[in-house]
Amino acid sequence: MRISIDHRTTYRFTSPQARVVQLLRMTPENTDDQTVAAWHIAVDCDARMTQHRDGFGNCTTMLYCEGPLDRIEVSVSGEVVTSRSDGVQRGATEPLPPRVFLRDTPMTLADEAIADFAQEAAAGEGMTALLRLNDAIHAHAAIDRGRPEPGLAAAEAFARTSATSRDLAQIFIAAARSLGVPSRYVTGYCDLEGDHRPTAHGWADAWVEGIGWAGFDPTLGTHSGEHHVRVAVALDAFGAAPVAGTRLGDGREALDVDVTVQRED
Repeated sequence: MRISIDHRTTYRFTSPQARVVQLLRMTPENTDDQTVAAWHIAVDCDARMTQHRDGFGNCTTMLYCEGPLDRIEVSVSGEVVTSRSDGVQRGATEPLPPRVFLRDTPMTLADEAIADFAQEAAAGEGMTALLRLNDAIHAHAAIDRGRPEPGLAAAEAFARTSATSRDLAQIFIAAARSLGVPSRYVTGYCDLEGDHRPTAHGWADAWVEGIGWAGFDPTLGTHSGEHHVRVAVALDAFGAAPVAGTRLGDGREALDVDVTVQRED
């Protein structure tokens, strides 16, 4: 399957900025199940970009822009060819052992409600138990297609009646870790989420003994597959955010994100 992606992030500043530095986690890598046919990052101002890998193995781009700047638009576009899979990840860069992803963060800490929910939902072991957990989280809350609320932790999201893809993925991670299963956040794109969204898509990986890393998408109630384009992984959504950075200057900033994902037949 060939999936085209257009992801535009626009910053507007109330006062000109002397300098802006951004860390972009917006470049997918080639694996056994996805091939990057074309990929391009563009900025609408004079900028310097350098390529790196972070500690999780993600492809990253450091972006340096010199002011004065009253706005910046970062546009990412490309095409990725995916293959049919059972959700198991093959051929990705994996610098860390799975047990690292048992570590809780403030955004993925399971409270008593999540731990009890996980114990009840994930009857059994291995892949079967994780699929049951994924189904239960999918049924737990209505899907919110809007932009995630900044800083919302898994326990807070679990107590609500609706949740974004980011929230559901972090609930899955918290629940899986409460069961002793290494789990991590995945950011990327999915054409089943609709053509036009205000944010990238998020789901979770869990480590299955004897199989490896497998992707679970509680927003869709299924495992990740040919409709998903994987970009970055981390302990939580904050660590895998597509854009993070700093600016030198006064005033406030406003952020607009526009993501279009389409399947090319």
